[in-house]
Amino acid sequence: MMAASPSAAGSLTASGISGRRSEEIADLIDLFSKTQYRAKEVTPRVDRIERRCLELFGRDYKYSIIYNTNGEICGHYPRQIVYLEYECTEPSKDRFESTVQISKLQDLVNRSKMARCRGRFVCPVILYNGKHICRSSTLAGWGELYGRTGYNYIFSGGSDDTWADSEEVPEDDNAVRNGESQLFDKVRGLDIKLLRYLSVRYICDLMVENKKVKFGLNVTSSEKVDKAQRYADFTLLSVPYPGCEFFKDYKDRDYTAEGLVYNWNQDFVDAPLTIPASFTNNLNIDWTEYQTWDLVQQTQNYLKLLLHIINNDDDSGLLVHCISGWDRTPLFVSLLRLSLWADGAIHASLEPAEILYLTIAYDWFLFGHMLPDRLSKGEEIFFFCFNFLKHIVSEKFSVVRKQRRKNSQFKDADFTVDDLCQLKSRHRGSVTSLSSDFSLITEDVAAACSVPGEAADLFSSAPQACAGRKAMTSSPQTVFWNRPALSDERLPHPLTEAKSSSSSSSNQSEQGFTRTGSSPLAVPGRRCAYVPERQMRLEAVRELFLAAYSSTVGLKSSAPSPSGAISGLLEQFARGVGLRGTNTIV
Repeated sequence: MMAASPSAAGSLTASGISGRRSEEIADLIDLFSKTQYRAKEVTPRVDRIERRCLELFGRDYKYSIIYNTNGEICGHYPRQIVYLEYECTEPSKDRFESTVQISKLQDLVNRSKMARCRGRFVCPVILYNGKHICRSSTLAGWGELYGRTGYNYIFSGGSDDTWADSEEVPEDDNAVRNGESQLFDKVRGLDIKLLRYLSVRYICDLMVENKKVKFGLNVTSSEKVDKAQRYADFTLLSVPYPGCEFFKDYKDRDYTAEGLVYNWNQDFVDAPLTIPASFTNNLNIDWTEYQTWDLVQQTQNYLKLLLHIINNDDDSGLLVHCISGWDRTPLFVSLLRLSLWADGAIHASLEPAEILYLTIAYDWFLFGHMLPDRLSKGEEIFFFCFNFLKHIVSEKFSVVRKQRRKNSQFKDADFTVDDLCQLKSRHRGSVTSLSSDFSLITEDVAAACSVPGEAADLFSSAPQACAGRKAMTSSPQTVFWNRPALSDERLPHPLTEAKSSSSSSSNQSEQGFTRTGSSPLAVPGRRCAYVPERQMRLEAVRELFLAAYSSTVGLKSSAPSPSGAISGLLEQFARGVGLRGTNTIV
C-alpha cells in the first residue's frame, strides 16, 4: 500500500482544520440563536467560548483583563473584558505601548457604569494604531439613576444584578432639582474621566431620537442633549441609524437591503444628522441626502465616516453607541473589526474562520445581543451584518489605500477597457511587469469607483474583452493572470447571489475564475480576473458565515418568494461549500 505524499497529507490536514473551524462557527451560532449570554449564568460551553476569544486576542496583542466576575459590573458584558495594550507582533520601534494602569481603569469602570443605560459603560474593544475604538449604551436618565440604587451606589461597589433586567424608569425633564443636578455631575463626570483616560475624543451616536421616549416620557438621554454641556469638549457626531425593528422589513423583503429606505417622518425621530465639516469635506458624500439613502447606502456611508475618523492623524479614540448598545452598536463594531482586519491593519495573524468566530462571539454574543428574541421577531440585524460584507469589499473602504495610491504611478489616471488592453499589449512579453501594473491599476480604479463592486466588474470584463480582441486579430496566444496561490483555509468561493437555483448555476459559471496556480498560462479564449486581497478575505468570511447560518438558523420568508431569492442564495452556498442546512428554508 502506497504512503500518501507529503503534499497530499498536508492538504488533508488543512482540510480537516478548515472543517473543524467551520463546525466551531456553526456550534457558536447554534448556541447563540438559543441562548442570551448572562455573565452570572455561565455553562461549560460558554466558558469555552470565552477562553477561545482570549486565545484569539492573544495571537496579536498584549492585553490585560477588566474583571466582571459573575456580572458584578454589568450582567451582560463579558466576565473577562479584554483591554488591548499593544500589538505584540510589531517591531519594538513602532510599538504602541499602553500608558493605562489597569487597576485605575478597573476603578473608573466600577464607578462610572451608573452614567449609562443598563450599566453598559464605555468599553474599549478594538485597538487600531494605538487608538481605542469603544462601545457603550447611551447616557442614563435621572429615573434610572434613582430607581436602581441611588447615591450610595457610586461608592458601594454593589452588583447591578438587581436592575439589569428591570424596566427603564422615565426621566421627567420638569423635575430637575439641585440634588439631581449634583448626581448628574457626579456620574457623568466619572463617565467623562473614563473617556479621557481612554483618550476618546469622538463620540458617534446612532440614535434616531434625542432621548428615548416610552409612553410619552423620556427614559434615556444622550451626550448631544446634555443640558449642562458636560460633553462639550468632545467631538459629537449624531448619525441616526434605524433600530433593530427596521430589520424586520429587511427580512420581510427576502433579505434585500437595496431599495429599503427608512421612514424618517415618524413622530419619535427627532435627531438630526450632525457631522463636523472637517469630516464631511473629505468623503465626497452628499450628507444632505441621507434621508433618501437605502439601507445599503446608509450603512456604507456611515462606515466610511467611522473609518475616516479613526484614520485621522491624531491619537484620539472613538466611542460608538446606540440606546442599549447591543444591536446597532455591535453591527458597526463588527463591520469596523472585519474591515480593518481585511486590510491587515488588526488581528493580522487570524484566518477568516478565526476572525469570524471572534467577532460573533465577542462583539455580539458576549456583549449581550439578544439573538433569540430578535429572531423570534424577525429582526435580523445580526444576519444583515455579515451578509453586508459583500458591499464593503471595495478599496474605497480601505484604511491603507491612500498610502498605496501615493506610491502608485497611476494614482491620477483614469482607465478604460481600451486602456487596459493597450497596457496588456505593451507588456505582452513581460508577465511580471504587467502583473505589478495591473495590481496597481486595480487598487486605483477600485478606490476611485463610486459604486461598490464597480471596479471588480470592470476587471472581470476587461480581460475578457482583451481576449476577444486578440482572437479577432488571430493572435497565436492569449495570456491571462491568476491570483496568488493560497492555503486551503483562505480559498474563498466566488460569490454571486442568485434569484433562483437555475440562475445561480449560470451566474457561477459566468462570474467564476480559473485557479491554476501562480504561473501565467497561454490558454486561448480563457478569461482572467484579478481579485484584491481585501475582497478575497471578506468574501471568505461572508461565505463561512452563510454556510454556518444556513446549517443552524436558516432563513425564513414571511411569504412565498416568486423570485426564489432565499432558496437560491442558500442553495448556492450549500453546493459551493459542501454543506446543506438541517433546517428547511421556507
